[in-house]
Amino acid sequence: MKQILLIEDDRALRENTEELLELSGYSVLTAPNGKIGIQSAKENLPDIIVCDIMMPLIDGYGVLEELSSDEKTKHIPFIFLSAKTEHKEIRRGMDLGADDYLTKPFEEEDLISAVESRLAKSQLLNRMLDIKSIEQDVSNDEMRTLHELKNFFDDNGEVMDFVQGDIIYKERSRSNKIYLILKGLVKGHCMDADGKELTTSLYRADDFLGFTSFLNNIPYQESATALEPVQLAGISKENLKEILGKNKDISLELMELLTENISLIKAQLLQMAYSSVRKKTAQTLLQFAEIMKTTTEEPIKISRNDLASVAGIATESLIRTLSGFKKEGLIAIEGRNIRIMELEALQYVN
Repeated sequence: MKQILLIEDDRALRENTEELLELSGYSVLTAPNGKIGIQSAKENLPDIIVCDIMMPLIDGYGVLEELSSDEKTKHIPFIFLSAKTEHKEIRRGMDLGADDYLTKPFEEEDLISAVESRLAKSQLLNRMLDIKSIEQDVSNDEMRTLHELKNFFDDNGEVMDFVQGDIIYKERSRSNKIYLILKGLVKGHCMDADGKELTTSLYRADDFLGFTSFLNNIPYQESATALEPVQLAGISKENLKEILGKNKDISLELMELLTENISLIKAQLLQMAYSSVRKKTAQTLLQFAEIMKTTTEEPIKISRNDLASVAGIATESLIRTLSGFKKEGLIAIEGRNIRIMELEALQYVN
């Protein structure tokens, strides 16, 4: 049985999360603050650590720094729990070596998925690599994680700014760069045989952009348009290939990330093919809300055409369905903006 160390100062959240993890088949150790958490980690050497950031005595950053400096605990997968959603705060934790983060409040499925994913990755890496010997040979300048690769984009990439509606690149155009989104929301889309636009993907800050055409002489397989003010950092594909060729750990993480993206796209296509118009509309609203990190107090600022394109339905059908949702009290329509009023009810629309 895998053992998890949960470090959380909120008693109610700590006990609820402990119960959830135990019901999912894990042995759970708990600590009410960072100081006790560090001691428990060094004494018990858990398989994975889930840690809050804002805590008394020693915060989550301090816990990670202390454990990362200890040879016995430096390789334990580490997941942050945080109410902070700002890009810089999240990247700070990743820069320190965290494997993942979840923002509060989180869904039960998201927590279990994050734990399972990090445990599986740790097990896979342990099979493939003699970690201790590799760590001794790695130079300070060598990149070892996907987050270090993102930092490379931040520090060395060509920074470009786009306003809402700008086309970043067009389908079938020549592909020279891979991008990291520094801020904003980007829509990936293409045209079907009848000339109808189909939204293929949505990208947010900290996502890579342009990987559908990574091979040499392969044009972009979709167009990309800014849905709001967007800032990108781009590097040449040749430069990226050189980096990946020298850093197998990053290549492995990147393969995992792209595999997850493919699974999400498959799920979206199934929804478009078999769901009712009401369910497609509801799920698309929830998808935009999640990607744009909006709450029930914040409106979704997105065009009806983009919503319809992602849902895979006609714009007229979408508008009629939104009117029905408004009458049912599920949403509020404020001009071009949409505010979700009943999040849970919208999740169960058929």
